[in-house]
Amino acid sequence: MDWDKLRVFHAVAEAGSFTHAGDTLNLSQSAVSRQISALEEALQVPLFHRHARGLILTEQGESLNRTVREVFAKLAMTEALLTESKEKPAGRLKVTTTAGFGASWLAPRLQGFLETYPDVSVTLLLDDTDLDLAMREADVAIRMHPPKQPDLVQRHLMSIHWQVCAAPDYLKQHGTPQRPEDLDNHKLILFGDYRPPVPDINWLAEVGRRAGSPRRALLEVNSLHAVLLAIQSGLGIGAVPDYMASETDGIVRVLPELKAPKVDVYFVYPEELRNSKRVAVFRDFLLARLAEMA
Repeated sequence: MDWDKLRVFHAVAEAGSFTHAGDTLNLSQSAVSRQISALEEALQVPLFHRHARGLILTEQGESLNRTVREVFAKLAMTEALLTESKEKPAGRLKVTTTAGFGASWLAPRLQGFLETYPDVSVTLLLDDTDLDLAMREADVAIRMHPPKQPDLVQRHLMSIHWQVCAAPDYLKQHGTPQRPEDLDNHKLILFGDYRPPVPDINWLAEVGRRAGSPRRALLEVNSLHAVLLAIQSGLGIGAVPDYMASETDGIVRVLPELKAPKVDVYFVYPEELRNSKRVAVFRDFLLARLAEMA
């Protein structure tokens, strides 16, 4: 099979149309279509169902795309390792983590890393779902749970603790809760039930309540940063990670003795990158910054 045709096929399979694949590959729609037709003719099987709204992979196309995706992922990893300098870290590092941690804690600290290692560039992918490191969707991940895949290297970074917070104006108007049960009489801000980035994220709805009878929220939003801004605006009471609360003005902690679930954070990467200098220096950078918080 021709590598150029496979590259075009993979782009079309991922984009779902000849036009979008052509934009990615800097080819015309007709050139892309000809390459796919030639590949189908060579293999003597249809790879796509064509319809007015786009393209859908056939069963044979799905099978080929799984293999092609894996091959290109391995090639990308090999290229990264081969081009990395033996003397110093260099090249692009794709980092994925949750939107809350990435935006609030990691992004503001990347300047120090990039100034120290000017030959490394970082692509930061913020997603509350786990990207597939084995398929090279990212090089390394900072995850709020141990990795589920057995072939990934993991390093425990830290434990995150929740802080229950409110704005002073809110407490002045509604009073300060003294016991968990007092939250029944307050306006709560919770995480919307949509791909929660950490387990037990809405523990505040159940603390001090009979099991199975959670409090209802005044506001649910699927962003921890938005939860923090809503608290800061005086809308109500909510729980945010300590790394957010400690660096935010205009909020105060309530119910400090309340026992909350902790979140263990892990640095994760594929076995193939165990000897990568970029990965090693980024891990050490994270550990150094976290040690400053201790």
